[in-house]
Amino acid sequence: MLQQRVVVEQLLPVARTATSDPSASADAVSRVDYIYEQPPEEIFTRLLPRLVETQIFRALLESVASEHGARMTAMDSASKNARELIDSLTLNMNRVRQAAITNEIIEVVSGAAAL
Repeated sequence: MLQQRVVVEQLLPVARTATSDPSASADAVSRVDYIYEQPPEEIFTRLLPRLVETQIFRALLESVASEHGARMTAMDSASKNARELIDSLTLNMNRVRQAAITNEIIEVVSGAAAL
């Protein structure tokens, strides 16, 4: 939450993902043949806009979450600084009040001693 990193991600062209098996070569991945219910072109034309839309929406959500995190951090810092300022001013006010009371006591004692 305290750290923000700018990330650039490629939306298009969509890269082909590798299999989970590290021993499989790139040629073996490209030779896999799947059976589709619709033609691959139709699937691609339907899924590509959704993929881009989803990636952009995710980026916007991350941006909003980052903004909220930055606001929370700023408000926490402001609250902490305000508490420290209040404590400092309270301590200063108590010292001034105590000095005034001590000064009045000295004046009363001096006046009583003079009589």
